[in-house]
Amino acid sequence: MNCKIEATPDFARELKQLAKRYPSMKDDYRNFIDALRKSPLMGEPLGKHLRKVRFSIASKARGKSGGARVITHTVLVESDGADIKLVTIYDKSDQVNITDKELKQLMKKNGLE
Repeated sequence: MNCKIEATPDFARELKQLAKRYPSMKDDYRNFIDALRKSPLMGEPLGKHLRKVRFSIASKARGKSGGARVITHTVLVESDGADIKLVTIYDKSDQVNITDKELKQLMKKNGLE
């Protein structure tokens, strides 16, 4: 599938922080992007084109369930493409879930309303 994937400044900053804690993060991120290109609608739908996707961190040795979560904004274009914005990423051990209020703030901040 032809996907355009773009990270928000918040996502880039949070990914950098996680990369400092987990040495495998760069390879894990590449694997995640490859998987997202193959299946842009992966993850749990949250409404308003947002999805919560599980992200495995090899350095943690806990698999996807104990890894991180990525919030994506996915819009399908044409029959074989998608525009995907990587909105935020958080470590499951730091934050269990993301609230609706936080999602609304992220959408507004990144012009996704």
